[in-house]
Amino acid sequence: MRARPHTAAAAAALIAATALGLAPHQARAATAAAPQTSSQAPSDVRFFDIPGSGGITLKGNVFTPAGAEPGRKYPLIVLPTSWGMPQVEYLAQARQLADSGYTVVGYTSRGFWLSGGQIETAGPADIADVSAVIDWALATTPADPDHVGLGGVSYGAGISLLASAHDPRVKAVVALSGWADLIDSIYSGRTQHLQAAGVLGAAGYLTGRPGPELQQILGDFLGSKLENEPAMIEWGRKRSAAEQIDRINANGAAIMLGNAWGDTVFPPNQYAGFFEKLTGPKRLEFRPGDHATAEATGLLGLPNDTWTDAHRWFDRYLKGERNGVDTEAPVRIKSRSTGGYEGYADWKSVGSGGEERLPLTGTEHLWANVDSGADGGVVFLSSVLDQFAKAPPVASVPLLPRAFAAVWQSPRYERERRVRGTVRLHTTVTPTKGDGTFVAYLYDVGPLGLGKLVSNAPYTFHDKAPGQSFGVDLDLFSTAYDVPAGHRLALVIDTVDPLYIEHNPTGAQLTFSSPRTDPSYVSVPLREQ
Repeated sequence: MRARPHTAAAAAALIAATALGLAPHQARAATAAAPQTSSQAPSDVRFFDIPGSGGITLKGNVFTPAGAEPGRKYPLIVLPTSWGMPQVEYLAQARQLADSGYTVVGYTSRGFWLSGGQIETAGPADIADVSAVIDWALATTPADPDHVGLGGVSYGAGISLLASAHDPRVKAVVALSGWADLIDSIYSGRTQHLQAAGVLGAAGYLTGRPGPELQQILGDFLGSKLENEPAMIEWGRKRSAAEQIDRINANGAAIMLGNAWGDTVFPPNQYAGFFEKLTGPKRLEFRPGDHATAEATGLLGLPNDTWTDAHRWFDRYLKGERNGVDTEAPVRIKSRSTGGYEGYADWKSVGSGGEERLPLTGTEHLWANVDSGADGGVVFLSSVLDQFAKAPPVASVPLLPRAFAAVWQSPRYERERRVRGTVRLHTTVTPTKGDGTFVAYLYDVGPLGLGKLVSNAPYTFHDKAPGQSFGVDLDLFSTAYDVPAGHRLALVIDTVDPLYIEHNPTGAQLTFSSPRTDPSYVSVPLREQ
């Protein structure tokens, strides 16, 4: 008996329950609505206790193709759940994959909901779990050992990439809204991404059991315990696929990466850098949105471009279908301003129209500790508004208080500027204190002075000599944005943003200058006209 509406409804119910912060023991009431192994369950899905690594039990489910022939093997896809999500997260997608000829195993990552163990944050135990699930699937289901794939959203994406470095049986990976470099994601510019880390930490405590190592790291990170910074960085590196790129390349899995321009948890830059280092079959997709919003509708079984391409990727590299996905441009992006897709041969070609350098002339003097009104928005909410309503965070650039915000503007453009890729800031800073933080913003400014946020990035320094200048090179978060004719670009720098933890001592001041021998500028990459 088929029950597609029931599957989607169960998934929706549990996703909503997770979003509302139900604790693991409260999940039992929600999961009662999900299909179980009974007379009411679909004939091609079963729920199992799966042995994980170290003797724990993982809660999982298995979809097999309807009418699977006895003795026949089918390509296997393993789907670890996202951070804070239960095992029903992928039910809609798993059913679609099974209907097209796959054996699909989804499971709740260790430490969350009803799975055993503690949250290890994609540590060695999580990676060992993936191999244990593959072992179990090969022994228990009609899974083909020669055609194994991994996939997932967010946490599941990060775990899948790391597992591809350790298990050579993995032939294809689809990693959506994940991370390749954990440090560059939530500690870019040596700045704690406060809201992102806070949301992840809260979700971990609400839906799972953080292990002692995670508790320590979260406390040190959010508490700005810089004496423990080397240990935090080392912890993050061990959980970063970028640090294991040689092993990933040696194993040769075909890897598809997907993310959103406005991802406030795992910004796009680190995915783009990782993509460039991959030597096997690869694909990179960027779309408007925030963390996991580009693929969210697909989790409910609705049409979704990201999941469509994910299916095509698996079909090509697990089934061997000649569907053309390997002959298309490996980099596929959608501008935040238009609805069409653009294809490129590689990441560096995204800004192949050349760069436009905006000089940051003169000297700007800022008092720290005050939010000027320029900021990057609110985690999740702001980029979702940009995705669906093309309404990014805004600021009235002429009204920004110049005591707390430095502002440079370009002339009005006579023709459209199509910003593509990574905007880079080069400047010289002179602090009055040894520590400090500033945030750079690039705005699209209309005729009335209203600026729409194009990109931003934070920068923090420590142990500098007060009164002594030093150079800064800062990459803003990669984007694709079209600046209309008649508008101008503005770079704004201030010292406080609710997205980040700032390190400006009371009374601190920052001076931004442009020495004759080392001029300051913003480099804006453009698409070919």
